[in-house]
Order: sequence, then C-alpha cells, then structure tokens
Amino acid sequence: MNEILYLVIPCYNEEAVLQETAKRLKQKLTTMIQNGQISKDSKICFVNDGSKDNTWNMIEDLHTQDAMFIGVKLSRNSGHQNALMSGLLTVKNDADMVISLDADLQDDVNAIDQFVAEYYNGCDVVYGVRSSRKKDTFFKRFSAEAFYKLLNSFGCEVIYNHADYRLLSKRALDALEEYKEVNLFLRGIVPMVGFKTGTVLYERNERFAGESKYPLRKMMLFAIDGITSLSIKPIKLIISIGLLFFFCSICMLIYFFARHFTGHTVSGWTSLAVSIWGIGGLQLLAIGIIGEYIGKVYMETKNRPRYIIEKILK
Repeated sequence: MNEILYLVIPCYNEEAVLQETAKRLKQKLTTMIQNGQISKDSKICFVNDGSKDNTWNMIEDLHTQDAMFIGVKLSRNSGHQNALMSGLLTVKNDADMVISLDADLQDDVNAIDQFVAEYYNGCDVVYGVRSSRKKDTFFKRFSAEAFYKLLNSFGCEVIYNHADYRLLSKRALDALEEYKEVNLFLRGIVPMVGFKTGTVLYERNERFAGESKYPLRKMMLFAIDGITSLSIKPIKLIISIGLLFFFCSICMLIYFFARHFTGHTVSGWTSLAVSIWGIGGLQLLAIGIIGEYIGKVYMETKNRPRYIIEKILK
C-alpha cells in the first residue's frame, strides 16, 4: 500500500504564497506517511517557470532545509502547461503516482487523501472537480461555464469544472509521454490516455496571496488554443457557413430576377453595403481560423523542444 507519491506544482512569480504552500503540503504528506497511506520517499516538486521574482531562490532554500522538497528550473517562461508537463516527466520514473496542483492554495490540499484512495481503488487517472462555484463572482462563474461549454461544443473532451488538479499513475504518465505535440492542452489530452478514471469533488478556495495568472484575456486565448489543438470543427463550421451563404445568394438571385421581370426596380444600396461588409468579415474570420491551424502545423513541424530544463534539485 505504501507507494510513492509526488506532488508537482508549477510556479510563476509565486514568492508571496510559496512558503505557506510548502508548509501546508509538507504537513499533509507527513500526516499521510505517518498514517501509512504513502511511502516515506514521497516528495514535493516545485517547477519554476521562468519567474522574475524570488521564487527559485525560495525553492532552493526549501530544498536545502528539507529533502522532501525538490525543484525543476526551466531556462525561460514556457507557459503553465509546458511547466506542468516538465515536472510530470521529470518525476515519473521516481514515483508510483503524481498529483499536479496550483501553487496558490486554491486547490484543497485535504482532498489529496481522496485522490490516493481512488488510486488504490485501481484508478490510473483521478480528476479533481469543483463541487460548486458559489464563491465566484457572477462574471467569473459565467465565463468559466462558457469556457467549458465552448470547448465541449467544438468536440474537445474535457471534464466539466476540472482544471489541472489531478492524479496520474506511472502507467498513465508513460502513456501521456507518447503525446509529442508542441501545442499542449493537458485538460484535453489526459482524457485521451484512457485507463480507469475516478473523480474527487472539492471546494475551491480563494487565492491565498498574489495575483491570478489567468485573467479573462488569457482564459480566452487558452480556450482558443484548446479548441485548435484538439478539434477541426471550426474549419468544418466555415464550410457550413459558406454553404449557407451560397444558398442565400441563390435565393437572393431568384428574388431579384423576379422583381426585375415584374417591373420593380431594386435600390439595393443598403443591402449591397451590408452584404459586402458581412461577406468580407466572414472571409477575414475564415482566413484567421485557417491561419491559426496553419500556424500550429508550422510550429509542430519545427519540432522544437517544448521546454528546456536549466537545473534540477533532487
């Protein structure tokens, strides 16, 4: 039963919260070790994603003071998903199971016991799912719900109200490593891995300190990345809209011929202007969507590394 658990926490400018995060996570793992739930070799891995503050120095201090803490330093800011992936793949050969969570203490650390229990019940993937969004503002709740509905409507298989608080077994991590794409969207890739899955409900807390790294603009860009990385439905949608406009143009042509032969003239200036602007906007939108896919193909064909690790503390 006493298998090795690693916690992987991506960090970007988290000096305001890191000490408290380390304290609470150490307390949790120490208690679980004493209760015989996990091995005494379990560790906490902080991944420094090119932070501009004192985050990495704090990680080094934690590692010096306590061997339970280890660290991964990326050479530059590579983005949350790449930072998370780097941590997962760095520790996967040393751990039986890995739980990823954010550094801001919004993910309830007390739910870790339930994750481990689900793992011992045979689950290779366990998703942390928010039980409610009562603490969110109306705008935050509305935008988050729209985010998940938008992803699912475009064929992206994501777990509703699940972010990146999850457990992966070593077997699941080995399978995840097979996905080589540069444009990472782990919320959509992990469900593709398969294996037996479980769910843990938890109440998400307020951020302990610091500022959110995902304002509305980043959430929108994140949604676009997710859709274009996992689905080609937007391109199919362009085809459908194009066919609809073509059908409308045939109907309008028949209508104008009928008006002409019955002796009625058509002024047409307003409808012409609207048509030009509407079709022009549609064309620009279509070109933009296609360009997004071409850009992603371009980045994938370069085969550049997703991240570069500068230093590892073990």
